Amino acid sequence: MVPPVKLYDAGRPNTDVIRILARNSRLPDSLRGDLDSEVSACRLGAARLAELFGRYGAAQVEACFEAILARTTETFRRELLSRIPDGTYVWEDYAEHDGVDPPRLHAQRITLTKADERLLIDFAGTSPQAKGPINHAGNYAEGVFLKKWLAPILRNLADTPERMAELDVNEGVVPLMELRFPPPGTLLTPVFPAPTNARTFVILRLLGVLAGVLAKATDGRMPADQETIRYTGFHGIDRQGEFYLMREVLGGGSGGRYYADGSDVVHIVPDSKNLPVEFTETRFPLLVERLALATDSGGAGKMRGGLGYLKEFRACSDGFFLSVADRSILSCWGLKGGRAGAPFRVTVDPGGPRERALPGLVDDEPIPAGTLVRVETTGGGGWGDPLEREPALVLRDVVQGKVSEGAAREAYGVVVVPGDDGEPRVDVEATAAQRSGLRATRGPLPFFDRGPGYRQLAGRDHADVDRVEQRP
Repeated sequence: MVPPVKLYDAGRPNTDVIRILARNSRLPDSLRGDLDSEVSACRLGAARLAELFGRYGAAQVEACFEAILARTTETFRRELLSRIPDGTYVWEDYAEHDGVDPPRLHAQRITLTKADERLLIDFAGTSPQAKGPINHAGNYAEGVFLKKWLAPILRNLADTPERMAELDVNEGVVPLMELRFPPPGTLLTPVFPAPTNARTFVILRLLGVLAGVLAKATDGRMPADQETIRYTGFHGIDRQGEFYLMREVLGGGSGGRYYADGSDVVHIVPDSKNLPVEFTETRFPLLVERLALATDSGGAGKMRGGLGYLKEFRACSDGFFLSVADRSILSCWGLKGGRAGAPFRVTVDPGGPRERALPGLVDDEPIPAGTLVRVETTGGGGWGDPLEREPALVLRDVVQGKVSEGAAREAYGVVVVPGDDGEPRVDVEATAAQRSGLRATRGPLPFFDRGPGYRQLAGRDHADVDRVEQRP
């Protein structure tokens, strides 16, 4: 364990500390480059602030800062919190594995109480801390970071998507929320020696839990679920005898919304896209044989979930595959009758004699030269009844390869046939009959659809907290 220590002191680098860090990295040159970039960015920010203070004076600049925060507080209170009916609402969602114990439900629960123009968010009922590194110390700094992390979800309550995009999130949201944490020893209040390296699993899931509990409070005025970050890659020794590590952050489809489909292959990490094919093939002993949208990965709905990636790699030399991903068993949930999206999948030698599926958490998985590895990322959940989707939109999705003809028929009840000109068209009469038959044989649509993976881990289709009571 390295205690807190300055990398720079009085503007000068502490070369001994930097050397120790670099020696403990598999890619020391990249680490040094990252540190140099971060320090340069901090210096530039400090210089720009100094220019502002010099031009306008400290008192004026600080007054502007306070005005910006106050405006955010008032805007969120007036435009967003006012849309949440007073009352108490409960929901939970799960990380599925911690890399140590067998896959199981690691619950994060929120009890949301809206009263007096403020939100009380209580995390009681969250699972005990995990043996693996998915724990997150959410209670540090009195949860201020967590408040600002969760606040963007509230923007979905804005009048229009355009207004939502205009709303800033800053420390002005802090007075509007009170967080209550469970006693020490949970996923959000871990105690030493609980590991935290993969805390992203829990942090991202909390966004979905807040969206879910707000969906219960507002009759679905939230997007369906999404999981838009995971790490995959390869490592080994290249043909020059040098160690290499290829790692990329692959996004996934976002959830359908009450006014629009989800977006395809969204990346939540700024400036972190899939690595370009040319860069990958030039720098690493890999061929990218296919990069596409994963057909049928978006959850079916009146508003379809966004699609995830399908990316295929051919190993040019012996190496190893790694993956740090959640939602490989559980799916991104659908909302208000929408269906869950497809989970994360990795297939080695797809369609070949040695085909096998890999779990979401894997390291040092041997990949012999010539082997094909297919990575499919999560699709977003669907929003609303799929049988209410406009047939023309389903046809468009089929033509664009986003939805297969089979899924169009079975999930959306839309029958696509060749037209007289050979182009696909909707068979209107067959579609009406298909939709009528599907409606007659299905049961009530769930408010939340967690997908088949939930039954695998929980032994049932729905959690107790999924039930939504109708308000008068």
